[in-house]
Amino acid sequence: MHKLSVKGLGLASGVLWGVGLFLWTLVVSLASLDWGRSSLQLVADIYPYFDISVGGAFLGLVFGFIDGWICGSLLAWLYNKFS
Repeated sequence: MHKLSVKGLGLASGVLWGVGLFLWTLVVSLASLDWGRSSLQLVADIYPYFDISVGGAFLGLVFGFIDGWICGSLLAWLYNKFS
């Protein structure tokens, strides 16, 4: 039986969510787009001190990495326990 790497999936999830949130925030803030602003406002309600700006993009990178790392690690750990 193959097990998932808790560390590997945690790091991969953290990098994907952190970089994704960074790019998403950067594009919406610099291009003044309305289509992504409402969904990013939901992210701002979840992550403290996050806002839709260039500074917020860097904060989103950090928060996104931590959040993605925790969720990916938990997913791999639960998968390994249940399989």
